[in-house]
Amino acid sequence: MNARLSAAPPPSVRVRAPGKVNLALRVGPVGSDGYHPLATIFQAVSLFEEVTATQAAPGSGISLTVSGPQADAVPTDETNLAWRAAALLADRTGLAADVALHITKGVPVAGGMAGGSADAAAALVACDALWEAGVPRPELVEMAAELGADVPFSLLGHTAVGTRRGDLLTPAMTRGEFHWCFGTQRLGLSTPSVFRRFDELAGPSTPDVAPAADDTELMHALRAGDAVALGEALHNDLQGPAVDLRPELAAVLDVATDSGALGVVVSGSGPTVAALGRSRQHALALGAAWTAADVVDAVWCATGPAPGTQIITSITR
Repeated sequence: MNARLSAAPPPSVRVRAPGKVNLALRVGPVGSDGYHPLATIFQAVSLFEEVTATQAAPGSGISLTVSGPQADAVPTDETNLAWRAAALLADRTGLAADVALHITKGVPVAGGMAGGSADAAAALVACDALWEAGVPRPELVEMAAELGADVPFSLLGHTAVGTRRGDLLTPAMTRGEFHWCFGTQRLGLSTPSVFRRFDELAGPSTPDVAPAADDTELMHALRAGDAVALGEALHNDLQGPAVDLRPELAAVLDVATDSGALGVVVSGSGPTVAALGRSRQHALALGAAWTAADVVDAVWCATGPAPGTQIITSITR
């Protein structure tokens, strides 16, 4: 046997998927199905998760390893969304789920920026390519929605309006680039707990009612590439509940505002706080202000919009 051929690496595919920030997030009362209807505007940002899917020996099943910031906080069993994505794809296609997955973290963990959803989206695309399943994109999007409400947007990327549970997407026109700084906390916030607090603060309401939303000014700002107007239009219905559960977040918001941020908002269900800067340098300065005030555990700077899930490298036999 040719030694060079015998030493060839097994087939593998490396895929990158972005984190996100909710520019606007409006929440309706919990419905009869137990979910809250949402009206949201997502923007993908240049913080990425990478998932490498490598062909494993027949019968070995799925395995998962993680590296990068906060890797020790990520489960490596069947509760992980990337693992569940590989299992779902194998089940739907009838293919053997023999794959070694490796996640390289680049999105804060449990920070309301959809890092786990990015892992699921990347795993779907990686395993589809590795196994040469050829699943049409609309079917991948349907599977993504089964895995989680934010997973379809991780596939799409850029900027989009999300309705229903956030999984029904319409691309949004944008111009230019926006500069973000994200202040994160070591201790995450449970998304269900934030929604429960939202319900408690909102009081009795009529279920199955779509959230009231008027984000016209925000959409105009995106189309014009107007960062000042975008900052003024940022909105999150979950910010109050998140701050109520974690009062220290108020200081994070205040420091960014006092440092001249164009807009400041809790990202998703928190506890990450997103601050919009005038420029890349200003975004860095906002992060320095947070660090100097000792109100965050880590600072991440990024730009948006960023592309959706895409294959970076592919090694085949």
